[in-house]
Amino acid sequence: MTKATNRQRLIEGVLALIAFIATIPAANWMIQYVGTVCVPDGPCVIPVAPGVMAPSGVITIGLAFVLRDIVQRRLGLGYSVAAVSVGAAVSSLVAPAPLVLASGVAFLIAELLDLGVYTPLQKHGFVRAAVVSSVVGVVVDSVIFLTVAFGTLDFLLGQVVGKLGMVALTIPFLILLRRRDEARGL
Repeated sequence: MTKATNRQRLIEGVLALIAFIATIPAANWMIQYVGTVCVPDGPCVIPVAPGVMAPSGVITIGLAFVLRDIVQRRLGLGYSVAAVSVGAAVSSLVAPAPLVLASGVAFLIAELLDLGVYTPLQKHGFVRAAVVSSVVGVVVDSVIFLTVAFGTLDFLLGQVVGKLGMVALTIPFLILLRRRDEARGL
């Protein structure tokens, strides 16, 4: 691997790390202030499919699962795990404690499961590993977050659909990243 390739990987990793950390506070902020409807004593929601609503944070959290995989691919496992803690800490600056707790616990558990799926699968293909691990993370994160934050699973379908939609939007980028890595012998 050349110096330029190593530098490029580091830059990509750091950018993904910053974006990954930012997804947690961004999601918590959005849930409070961004949506087509804001439920009293509940989240602000957006449509994610015809007749299906979800808390607006699904936009960033769906991206978070893929960003975590890119961070691990570029910087290593330790950075991925540390980023969850940093993101939760930053989130405490923009969201009330119950929301921070719900998102932090849900994200940590989902990310650890995502890691458990992604890490062994990446040997069989980066894109497949990123997508499969994201699906696992999305479902677990949604169930835990909704239960802890709102005491209900009313938005579960919307959470899963919205987050998976964001994961699906990243697939062309993941394919390009994989092809470029393969061309460089990575």
